[in-house]
Amino acid sequence: MNSFSPKKDSLFKLKNVNKIVTSPEGMLTILSDISFEISRGETIAIVGASGAGKSTLLGLMAGLDKPSGGEIILNNNNLVALNEDQRAEIRANNIGFVFQSFHLIPSLNAIENVMFPLELSGKENARHRASEILQGMGMKDRVTHYPHQLSGGEKQRVAIARAFAGEPSVLFADEPTGNLDAKTGKNIIETMFALNKTSSTTLILVTHDKKLAEMCDREILLEAGKLVSDKAIQK
Repeated sequence: MNSFSPKKDSLFKLKNVNKIVTSPEGMLTILSDISFEISRGETIAIVGASGAGKSTLLGLMAGLDKPSGGEIILNNNNLVALNEDQRAEIRANNIGFVFQSFHLIPSLNAIENVMFPLELSGKENARHRASEILQGMGMKDRVTHYPHQLSGGEKQRVAIARAFAGEPSVLFADEPTGNLDAKTGKNIIETMFALNKTSSTTLILVTHDKKLAEMCDREILLEAGKLVSDKAIQK
């Protein structure tokens, strides 16, 4: 049982989340008493300097690691109370990822990369779904190309298509434009936000890009592992 009750439309709720690790200098606090709630369909930017704890927070919210203390509720599941196999199942059913380094499988072409997680989770019509979403992202003529035959922007389009294809409850994007030039990055982000608008996905971005953060509904600012600001973005 959860020790607190999220709002009806809540996707995530974090309460007093801490992450402490052992270092050569002793115990190191990465995150300290992080609490916030995210509603379904929101777009959230998590910002802060390098070392602020952004990627650690993302990993905890995705169930890739457990906090040292506190609670993380995703879709009414307390991730802290689950074992690794249970968290892996939650990830498979709820979460999509986009990374700055793309993480495509080199031996699979574009459509096969998008199909891969769909087939792993037993989704029907994986090829049709993969083809449909790639065409919608302007990749119709590149579906049979392998990662080494694609530009950085095209690789990221494939990665985004793969992340959205499973219709996840939440999509985490960790510095999604970090390896792209400014023009390509802008096009990729516009595509990602447009795709997000047509889905029911909650988008959570870790970014250093101020312009990208301003496209979101809210900005959560971390400094030295502490949440110092959680504000709505004025459009």
